[in-house]
Amino acid sequence: MRTFLITGGCGFIGSHLSDALLAAGHRVIALDDFSTGQPGNVAHLNGHPHFECVTDSVLNRSRLAELIARADAVFHLAAAVGVRLIVESPVRTIETNVKGTELVLELASVHDTPLLITSSSEVYGKGARVPFCEDDDLVLGNTKTGRWSYACSKALDEFLALAYARERRLRAIVVRLFNTAGPRQTGRYGMVLPTFVRQALANQPITVYGDGTQRRCFCDVNDVVGALIALIDNSAGVGGVFNIGSDEEVTIGELAERVRRLAHSRSEIVHIPYDQAWDEQFEDMMRRIPDLRRIRALIGFTPKTSLDGIIARVIEYERARL
Repeated sequence: MRTFLITGGCGFIGSHLSDALLAAGHRVIALDDFSTGQPGNVAHLNGHPHFECVTDSVLNRSRLAELIARADAVFHLAAAVGVRLIVESPVRTIETNVKGTELVLELASVHDTPLLITSSSEVYGKGARVPFCEDDDLVLGNTKTGRWSYACSKALDEFLALAYARERRLRAIVVRLFNTAGPRQTGRYGMVLPTFVRQALANQPITVYGDGTQRRCFCDVNDVVGALIALIDNSAGVGGVFNIGSDEEVTIGELAERVRRLAHSRSEIVHIPYDQAWDEQFEDMMRRIPDLRRIRALIGFTPKTSLDGIIARVIEYERARL
């Protein structure tokens, strides 16, 4: 039995990661300040003898040092998430992502604790070459556009992690997540799939931003969690960057149609211009598709859940909540 610390452990991905580690017979310490995580995500774990939930910020140095000292490995998931939160709270985004990651890296290095840092496909920015490969150049927009503050902060996290791996021999691995989806994900901060499902189940208009031709790849949270666990102890991955996601593309317009069909909904699909949904400076990317060759070569990663399967799981979860 090993002890794993998960920062952001009560969030969408963190709670599923907690489930998987506990099911494998390990101990889990979930650190969360509940700024975006939800107590309900881990309510089913209350009373579990090997699960500990610590309510605090990743920026609390003394508490974080204590928890890392107790852990055999760390999954660093704590971060500002969701396009809406990023656009509306850029200061919080930068401080949480950069300061929090810097502190986790420093303290993990002190204790020589293996560490996995979760980054994002957002770091690819305006890159036009698809699929996105981990060694591609990063192309970001201007500093007046709030969305790029998130991309820049996650890129800085990666630079820090890789520097610690090179200079201080920290066993650090970086992953870039592409549109993880599944039960427990909230639409509160702009996550598209739970938003569409909730609208469809209520027979309300399904709101597609822009013309709906932007393309994305959605990966089931259980597939992502399996990859995170396979990577944390893989010595060949130390000091590396890995895409994690699905390479099954869908337009957002098609996604809305699929949700409506699978939910047996009477909702109409409406399009909202970006400048009405966000602001005049908002920029979106037309395609986001990962190159998965590197992670397939290392751990044999292939997503098991189809897009329709993901949608069905989210519909089942949201129906139960209703």
